[in-house]
Amino acid sequence: MRISQVELRDISLPLVTPFRTSLGSQDHRDALLVKVTTDDGVVGWGECAADSEPDYSPEYIDGARDVLRRHLIPAIAREGEVSAAAVGDVLSWVRGHQMAKSALEAAILDAELRTTGMSLAEAFGARRTELAVGVSVGIKDSIDDLVESVAGYLDDGYARIKLKIEPGWDYAPVEAVRGVFGDALALQVDANTAYGPGDVRYLSGLDRFGLVLIEQPFAPDDLATHAELASRMDTPICLDESITSARDAATAVRQGACTIVNIKPGRVGGYFEARRIHDLCLASGIPVWCGGMLETGIGRAANLALAALPGFTLPGDISASARHFATDITRPFELLDGVIALPTGPGIGVEPDAARLDEVTTAVELVETAA
Repeated sequence: MRISQVELRDISLPLVTPFRTSLGSQDHRDALLVKVTTDDGVVGWGECAADSEPDYSPEYIDGARDVLRRHLIPAIAREGEVSAAAVGDVLSWVRGHQMAKSALEAAILDAELRTTGMSLAEAFGARRTELAVGVSVGIKDSIDDLVESVAGYLDDGYARIKLKIEPGWDYAPVEAVRGVFGDALALQVDANTAYGPGDVRYLSGLDRFGLVLIEQPFAPDDLATHAELASRMDTPICLDESITSARDAATAVRQGACTIVNIKPGRVGGYFEARRIHDLCLASGIPVWCGGMLETGIGRAANLALAALPGFTLPGDISASARHFATDITRPFELLDGVIALPTGPGIGVEPDAARLDEVTTAVELVETAA
């Protein structure tokens, strides 16, 4: 397949409520969309998971746009004919920039599958048509606000609650939620690297709350402290920011740093690498789940297809569109009877609404790739 043009589109969507983690607070989701057009006029879409600031990872939107324009898109153009499965190898000479690579790969994959009429879930070999999903609950101003939010999400039908934690907001919110909603609630916590090696003993006390897992308490490169905490806790340790490739996942599991992996396609460089991590973990008996990055319907659709693979045995953070956006840029994904249905159309199965896309667009850049 030959790509004739790539569009880089910046958008900004207001969130229905601010989303606060240990890394900061967001009231908008600024995103970079990648649209490819083939010589045959077929269009594919991808979404870059990077944030505006390099806080969750070293990547950020302006940097992703720059490396796409200057290096990644020209590398694809030099290839002429390129398949989605080959994109990772073609771009491997560029170190890092996983989220930018993932967005370009996803757009090419979407276009390729639309050409064949096959859905992404079908192409990956998924058999499920709907998924139970969880929801991530940010840090609140008070325990009462938190309990009210959790109650609302449970009423909506979410299968699992994840609480964001940080020093000073950990034991009290977990104890409150567990006390109000009982031991049957599937409850997990996510620290987003907010703790240090000196907190191992402190965090091990979370064992008493019967959590599904504790996610990424320490720095991404600190596998040793994660392994130490794992040796002191019955609660499973899950890694997120530490996992940027299948090799990272294999190393973390081998060193005892985790027994669960959160797979985010953007963080690991694309959906093919995400599937490799899934396959590795499935063969090793390591449960995986699909994390979220406040994606629009474009990224959400692709994540649903990935999360339908058999190794994704824990509910992911692929919540309904209304969790974050009053009006998404695609048709909304809805939580009905506790599940979200996978798109069944070709490619990712959804397309942006042109009028809504124009409303939220802040910049557009076209990059010609035809010789």
